[in-house]
Amino acid sequence: MPPSDDERSETAQSGVHWLSAQAGTSQPSLERGRFGGTERRHERPVDDDAPVSRSDLSKGREEVLEHRAAYINWRVLVISSAVILCFSIWAILMPRGARTTMKMAVDWIAMNLGWYYVLTVTLVTGFVIWVAFSKEGSVRLGPDHSRPQYKLPTWVAMLFAAGVGIDLLFFSVTGPVVQFLHPPFGDGGTREATRDAVVWTMFHYGIAGWAIYALLGMAMGYFAYRWDMPLSIRAALYPLLGKRVRGSFGDVINIIALVGTVFGVATSMGIGVVLLNVGFALLFGLQQGLALQIALVVVAVVLTIAATTSGVDRGIRWISELNLWSAAAMMIYILFAGHTAFLLNALVENIGRFFLTLPERTLQTFAYEPDGAKWMASWTLFFWAFWLAWGPFVGIFLARISRGRTLREFVIAAITAPVLCDFIIVSLFGNSALYEVLQGNKEFAQLAVESPERGWYALLEMFPGAMFLIGLATFSGLLFYLTSANSGAMVTSNFSASIPDPSHDGPKWLRIFWAVLTAVLTVAMLLAGGVPTMEYATLIFALPVTIIAYLVMASFYKVLRMERAERKGQVLRRPSMAPIGGHVPERSWRQRLERLRAYPSLPEVVHFLDRTVRPALDDVAGEFRKQGYEVEQGVIINASGIEEPLLRVSLDTFRAFQYHVAIVEAPVPMFSGRMSRETDVYYRLEVFTQTGSGGYDLMGLTRQQVIDDVIERYEAHLAFLTLSTETDTASVLTPPMPRPD
Repeated sequence: MPPSDDERSETAQSGVHWLSAQAGTSQPSLERGRFGGTERRHERPVDDDAPVSRSDLSKGREEVLEHRAAYINWRVLVISSAVILCFSIWAILMPRGARTTMKMAVDWIAMNLGWYYVLTVTLVTGFVIWVAFSKEGSVRLGPDHSRPQYKLPTWVAMLFAAGVGIDLLFFSVTGPVVQFLHPPFGDGGTREATRDAVVWTMFHYGIAGWAIYALLGMAMGYFAYRWDMPLSIRAALYPLLGKRVRGSFGDVINIIALVGTVFGVATSMGIGVVLLNVGFALLFGLQQGLALQIALVVVAVVLTIAATTSGVDRGIRWISELNLWSAAAMMIYILFAGHTAFLLNALVENIGRFFLTLPERTLQTFAYEPDGAKWMASWTLFFWAFWLAWGPFVGIFLARISRGRTLREFVIAAITAPVLCDFIIVSLFGNSALYEVLQGNKEFAQLAVESPERGWYALLEMFPGAMFLIGLATFSGLLFYLTSANSGAMVTSNFSASIPDPSHDGPKWLRIFWAVLTAVLTVAMLLAGGVPTMEYATLIFALPVTIIAYLVMASFYKVLRMERAERKGQVLRRPSMAPIGGHVPERSWRQRLERLRAYPSLPEVVHFLDRTVRPALDDVAGEFRKQGYEVEQGVIINASGIEEPLLRVSLDTFRAFQYHVAIVEAPVPMFSGRMSRETDVYYRLEVFTQTGSGGYDLMGLTRQQVIDDVIERYEAHLAFLTLSTETDTASVLTPPMPRPD
């Protein structure tokens, strides 16, 4: 998306024109890191790639990117493609052997590593909730001054579209029926089994999966939009790994994420064609079977190629919105054409029971049940692996649409609004199916268990106007299917390339390549056994993705400590040296009164900038140089072509102090007190550091007050660095910082 006028601080690295060269010799105490009277020496080895401190994030863009221009990462592309292609060939040539081998691997994982999947998802869920309700929850995915691009209803709708696929329709009927007849513990067909049947499917499509999406989405979005890094997982690991993310270690991370994503997308596509195969057969009299399924895969590839080569990406986005409306229409039809009172009562009870039993289910491994591992492998472990595989895919999309949101609203929205939509779909379909089973329809129950895709359409045939509903349901499923195929090709192309601009995607040919390769993998898994084989492959290949989840949590926790240190540093001052006592420059009572009626025009702001602010910054820069500081002065040319002053003081390996005065347009309030207004906007002079606006206006200050504000901000920066350094801790991958002798 194109940068807006209020994104100037993010362009400081690339849009600066330096007016004067660096002057003076660096003051020894500053070069050694003397903050608040405490000297800390940081003499890092030349070959040490780890970040010196978490205050070095401003260097991340240069250290993560090898080149300024986008390029194909051939090592990631070739290795990941080879893994997927070899697996596909194996499954196509030896379908029975592939299915048997994967079944053995899944049985071993379920027996020995089921606890690991459960614990990982539990920790991820707890972590994102902690982030949302911590003090750092107010940190934005972007500079402090950034604001969301989309209105709340639009954004929530896009969240739902991002993480809901055709697999939800597939499991919304078979899941509740299976849990009713064959629950994980106890006897089937009992009252207890009835109460839990739908809730288990709601649990599998509930908070846990969206917590995984939220973790990867907020991490990638934070580093992309707040620190101007690429929108990638390797950038999200920069605080933990430093320059290592640019080398082999980063490539391994990308390969794991890419392979897991392709298997997740292929599984969703495979489930989709199995389901749509029945719908098209009913609507058009086609022959159900593998040939029709492969034809549907080919259709998805052709439409993806058409969207890529003909520039109809807007049409694909329009389709993704249309599938929401079609899904909503289908739900309304089922609600009012079915047993309305029963469905609404059941929905309320299901949601209540979900939240009441959530803690127990979250850590449930069925260690004391004879067939507990088998049930876990078929249900909970598969879904946790599915969400982990889809995590990087959905995370990128969530990050793209959430720029300017706070971490708190991002997480809370992600684990509530889409989850509620999932609950409605699962409850309406699931309880409609249960109603038929409870009425003694054994034939339908057996069909839903043995052939879920046929069971789903068999349920639709029981409603009045069945053919209309089947057509609507097939159309809705087709839209979900095509959206997943096209989006998957886009995201996988991004993972196999290095793209500095988060708003850009991989080249067209690369998207076509991944669309074709994903289709080949989908066909291979269909040949090797269909949906069960897809479940096996997802559970196996999602296992390495759990490592990424842990690394992202560690990296993001580290950077949140940096944010906390900066917040504390803003109030950590030496009282005897605080010039005017606060963030907002102190004004006299006359200045305050005048400011209440002052809504300056652009020429007035430019005049004040030239007459007061620039001379003040020149005075400060001159005094800094006189005392031996390393100072740079420059300008940033804004969208109106006006040069905005920038002052930067270098601090060796620490993040430099930056003071940028930007012209910001703002609406004139209706209660401004003016008798008449010639314009609806006025202009402010806001101070920007590397993390955004300070939120106050310099207009109307004296030259001395501007100087005092520079020194105040500089002291706040030093206090932040002091606290950041004192709270720095070593990790396994990040060596400890050298300490003074």
